Amino acid sequence: MAAAQRPRISFRPAKERESAHQRGPEGRRNVLPHGSLGVVARESLAGLAMMSPPQLRAEWRRLHRGRLLPDGLSADLVCRAVAWRMQERCHGGLPPARVRELARLAKQICDGGAIELEREWTVKPGTRLVRQWRGRTYRVLALDHGFQFEDRNYSSLTPIAREITGAAWSGPRFFGLKRRTGQNLVARDDDEA
Repeated sequence: MAAAQRPRISFRPAKERESAHQRGPEGRRNVLPHGSLGVVARESLAGLAMMSPPQLRAEWRRLHRGRLLPDGLSADLVCRAVAWRMQERCHGGLPPARVRELARLAKQICDGGAIELEREWTVKPGTRLVRQWRGRTYRVLALDHGFQFEDRNYSSLTPIAREITGAAWSGPRFFGLKRRTGQNLVARDDDEA
């Protein structure tokens, strides 16, 4: 018994879509509404699974104008890449900062095979943070879940910085764990201090 064929989905610009009024056998429009969401977009994504590899490659070329399809991609990965691009057109893409970060990581992989991830600052339990402020030295001990300052426990560094300075400071910045440019510094363990 042969499987039922789904209607072919065409992805046409809005002007062509409005003038042609093409509909599939089930009476549904065979288009992806660019910049809008809806049933048609979901059906278009679902229709990708029914496309043959040559149809997927053609769709890739249409969506990625000027960019070649990488060699060695399986039909499943091409389908996922096409679906990503379709959703990106509807929802918008990644923020520019995230795109730059991904490009930086890709360059590192191409250059040396290893990547250097920029991680959020973490302080191991037992680490003692020391900060001088207006002629006085302040010491904070990192605990498993929070920090200890002057025999009181805090869930984060920010209220400690506020208590010391009397102003709204970022706790990690006040204690030198994070620079203004976003670069992280390494805290020393208690036995190294």
